[in-house]
This record gives sequence, C-alpha cells and structure tokens, in this order.
Amino acid sequence: MTRTRDLRSYIAALEELGDLDIIDREVDPHLEVGAVIRRSYETTAPAPLFTGLKGCAPGHRILGAPGALSSAPGKPLARIALSLGLPPEAGAREIVDALVQARNRTPVPPVAVDPSTAPCKQNILRGEAASLDGFPTPLLHDGDGGPYVNTWGTIIARTPDGSFTNWSIARIMMIDGKHMTGIVAIGQHIGNVWKQWADRGEPMPYALVQGAGPAVPFVSGMPLPDGVEETGYLGALLGEGIELVPCETNDLLVPADAEIVIEGHLSVERSAVEGPMGEFAGYRPSTTSMQPVYTIEAITHRDDPIWPAVVEGEPIDEYHTATGLTLAAEVLTALRAADLPVTFAWAPFETAVHTIVVTVRSDWRDHLPGMTTLQLAQRITDVIDAQRLQVMLPRIFVLDDDVDAADPRELAWALATRVHPTARRIVRTGPILPLLTVYTPQERESATGPKVTYDALLPAPGDGRDTRSSFGHIYPPHIRERVLAHEENRSL
Repeated sequence: MTRTRDLRSYIAALEELGDLDIIDREVDPHLEVGAVIRRSYETTAPAPLFTGLKGCAPGHRILGAPGALSSAPGKPLARIALSLGLPPEAGAREIVDALVQARNRTPVPPVAVDPSTAPCKQNILRGEAASLDGFPTPLLHDGDGGPYVNTWGTIIARTPDGSFTNWSIARIMMIDGKHMTGIVAIGQHIGNVWKQWADRGEPMPYALVQGAGPAVPFVSGMPLPDGVEETGYLGALLGEGIELVPCETNDLLVPADAEIVIEGHLSVERSAVEGPMGEFAGYRPSTTSMQPVYTIEAITHRDDPIWPAVVEGEPIDEYHTATGLTLAAEVLTALRAADLPVTFAWAPFETAVHTIVVTVRSDWRDHLPGMTTLQLAQRITDVIDAQRLQVMLPRIFVLDDDVDAADPRELAWALATRVHPTARRIVRTGPILPLLTVYTPQERESATGPKVTYDALLPAPGDGRDTRSSFGHIYPPHIRERVLAHEENRSL
C-alpha cells in the first residue's frame, strides 16, 4: 500500500484501494460539485476527484469526501486509517487507541526545511494576483451564504507573544477574490488567539492551508487541551516531525507539502455577515452572525493544485468521522488519566457526534469496591465536564464493555434495553456548542443548556443480571466452535 505522507500519495493509496472516482467530465462548482460529494456520503461511494471544473483555471482539482467512510469492502474506516498512518483495515478501537497512545508520547517538534524545494512554493502569487478568482470556490449547499473556501483546511495562528501556535479547522466563506469571513468563536483556541490580537487593536496574521498531509485535518479538528500544540502531537502520532516552511508575508510556518497556502490578516472588527451553511447536525440553519474578515495578501500553491472539500450534512461525513474519533480519543485519554476502569469511548457517527458512549471493565466493582453504578457514572461525568470538549456533548451513556460501542446495531440494542425510561440519570446545566441543534434557540443564543448522563450499567453478576441471548453469549464454547468450523468448511 502506498505511503500516505502527503495528499497526493494519499490519493494514490485510495486509487490502489479502489476507493477513488476520477470525474473527468465538466462539473460546475456551483452546487453540482457539492451534490456529487453529498451523494457519495449517502451511498458510501468512492471519493470523487474532480478534474474538469467549470470556470476554474486549467489543472485545478477538487477532492471530495477525503476523510469519509470508505467504499472498500470490509474496510469502512480505510480513509481515516490511511490518513493517520495505519493500515486500511484498521478498526475503530485500533484507531482510537493510536490517537490515545500518541497523546501520551513526548511531542515531536516540526522540522524546518528549505523553502526553495517545498512543493507549496512552486507558484507564488502576491498583490492583486493573490486572488481566489480562478481557484475552486464551490457553493456547496443550496441556500448557503456564499461559496465556502474552507471546509477541510487548517487555519494557523499564533498569539502576539509567540508563546502558542494553534492549528484548527473552522468554516470560512468567500466574500470576494481578496476577502473571506468565517466563524471565530471565543472559547475555541483560534478565537482566544484572535482576541489577544484584537485586544491590542492589531489584525491577526494567519495562514489557511489546503491539502496538507492527510493526518493534518484530523488533528486540526481535535479538541486538544489548552497549551498543547497540534504540530508536536502530529509528530508523536506519525513518528516524525512534520516539515514546515515560512510564509511569504508573515512569520508563520506551514506544511511544506501543502497544495495551497493562503496568507494574510484577520480583522480586529466583526464586520462581515457569515453564513448560513449546511452543518454537521444535518440541518442548514437560517441564522447568520457577524465575524472578522480575512484579507488575502499572498497565495502559494503546487502545480495543478488539489483543493479538498467537505459537504457537511446528515451523517456520515468528515465532521462525524474526524470530530467523533478525536473527541472519543480525548475522552478516553482523560478518563484513563483519572484511573477510572474504562475500556473504550466512542462518539457514534450516526448521532452526528451529539453523543459519547463510555464502556467500563466487567470487573470495575473490584477496582472501585462499594461504588454504585450511578456513582461511577457521576465520576465519569465529572472528568468529562472538566474538559474543554464538554461543550460538544449533550449526552453521555455509560455501558458495560460486553457491548461493542462502535457497532451501530449492537449499540442501538444496548441503549434501547439498558437505559431506564426515567431513572439513573445525571442532569446538569453547562456551556454548550451553539451549533448543536438539539437545543432551543434561546439556549443556543446563550451557549448554555442542560446535559444528561445515562447510567446504563448492568447489575452485578448474580444480582439480577440476565444472560445475553446471542450466539457469542448463550452457547458453550464447544458448540460455537463446531458452528464456526462448519461455516469455514462450507466457504472453502
């Protein structure tokens, strides 16, 4: 399998896997590109690579659904696994464990390389030439506030004192060829960095990176704790420092192998109307907001650049895969650090990442003698509520680990049969992400709302716990072995 160090080797790996659909016919970036990508999510089709884009400069391409579920038989998480440096057949637990293990390693710092050899510097546009005109700027959903330039790219920003550099993902909408606007939320790292610049009355230097190595967007969207930089974590995850080069107009460093880098400053004032846009909850809200303006001062890009595009909506797309996996990894990291007997955490993609499921060891009562199920659920809740990511989680479910939380069929059965209709729940009020559509308009406006944890743990063995009536639980081992042996012989 081709090594997926940069976007182009990743695309080659998808083609080798039979998970790439090269679309050579002319496709209109105005809605048609978005419709093809959205349809690919809903049919679990190969990732579309558009090579004939109407109205765009020759050679420009768009890669759709870069981190969605894979069409490769038996490898549903192949795009995610390949992006993170794992084999395409890796499963949910293997991927989450890899993310958790990297969090516990020493960060590996990035490596500065010679800009003259960097692919992202093959073409350098300055002044009036540094314009989005001619680049793919698709209108992704009917009714969006405008073409969305950023859906899978990384925004790089640094605090004025240089003490912290943040890599993040947030949607960014095109205003015209020289200006963009996007959500800059206070409380998120990019919002906090921007506020430090705004408080000084100075515009914030930024770099917007499209088409860096496939692991970069996953980590840029990861809810890492305050002070943890994405570059060091990327190095720990991939086993080597990411290669960076300086921007043309500011002192920020960007991935040398990026397809496109847009540079400039973000305004002090919130003077532009942003939105609406079809979002990860599966709806296109009608609301807009006032946001700062990104002014473009330079653009560098590879020859025949490739612009990745995500079309958010009903599950499952990249918000659900990237945010769900990295959110689960952060929850699992925190719970293990608290020495709680947890075995797995999972944010089911099908729930639009409005839910986190935590499973605990079957012998957890030996680890925490005398503790009730509700008390354990409270301990788990307290740890999660102490994390920055808690704003994204209106619901927590705590289950025994006889359930595979990453199996949608098994999880749906367990929640339906183990969650009491009215009892064994922990309700509290706290900060929320306003994009979570489960909340009322008033709650979203105030960014505060109720949350609930469901204690769905079974009674202790011998204390009223029923035996699971399934192949793997109700038959003795020698009977299961005979059945499986017969199946294997029949398939030969």
